[in-house]
Amino acid sequence: METLKNIATGLYRETTIEEGFFILKFNNETAEKQLVTREVDSSFIQFHFCAKGNSVFQFNEGNYKLPLGEEHSLLLYNPQRDLPINLEIAPETWVISVFISIKKFHSLFSREADFITFLSDENRDRKYYKDGLISPSMAIVLNQLMNYNLHPSVKALYFKGKAYELLSLYFNRPSEADVEQCPFLVDEDNVAKIKRAKDIVIARMAEPPSLQELADEINLSLNKLKEGFKQIYGDSVYSFLFDYKMEVARQLLASGSHNVNEVGLRIGYSTASHFIAAFKKQYGTTPKKYIQSLS
Repeated sequence: METLKNIATGLYRETTIEEGFFILKFNNETAEKQLVTREVDSSFIQFHFCAKGNSVFQFNEGNYKLPLGEEHSLLLYNPQRDLPINLEIAPETWVISVFISIKKFHSLFSREADFITFLSDENRDRKYYKDGLISPSMAIVLNQLMNYNLHPSVKALYFKGKAYELLSLYFNRPSEADVEQCPFLVDEDNVAKIKRAKDIVIARMAEPPSLQELADEINLSLNKLKEGFKQIYGDSVYSFLFDYKMEVARQLLASGSHNVNEVGLRIGYSTASHFIAAFKKQYGTTPKKYIQSLS
């Protein structure tokens, strides 16, 4: 089940994986900071991942702040008190948060209590906090959760698989890992070039460059651009861009500050009919009906 929430001019999406297990996706593509609040009780362990941009968690009415920067993660757990979400999200920021009840979490990792410190008997009733870096493998999963092109009938199954994969990668022990990494991802220079390619097509989404022009601009071969983009973002360049443009369009429509024609032009559609057809293909409804559904 997926729920759409309006927060000022931005959006977050909530997806229930199972009972006691859900994901929030925060996506601020506006030029303003946004503050998102949500109640979360003490029975949940919280995992927060910043895939892009910067954000800050606020506690005790803003008296205590915990930053979450790009490519960083936070684990929060306090069985003694509720930890509601009070998240300040900078412009151009993506945050994915996974919430799982301690009961369900113990059932997944009970045999690993010695490894996962806060699961041990002497610590299970104590609060726990940990920050860390997002590994390349985790970054791929996060981008796949943010950008996907799936039939609605398999979306729930896809999210469930990716949520479990993300937790597995989070708790993976590097010293014992025996997984051959993709050679492309080991090359940090190539990864930086692919991220630059993603930033370029987003910045020029109304008139994006051709794949060859993009490959030339980031100084990668066309094949490496295609392969690397698929590995890091889980989709082809233009499929990724289409999903991104549709999400921008939906946010602009939800803000109420632009009409259908203006939104279409802003994301690169010269005619309203082409934009309407693309929007309906992505969301199964027309822009006009989507706006009506919000009111």
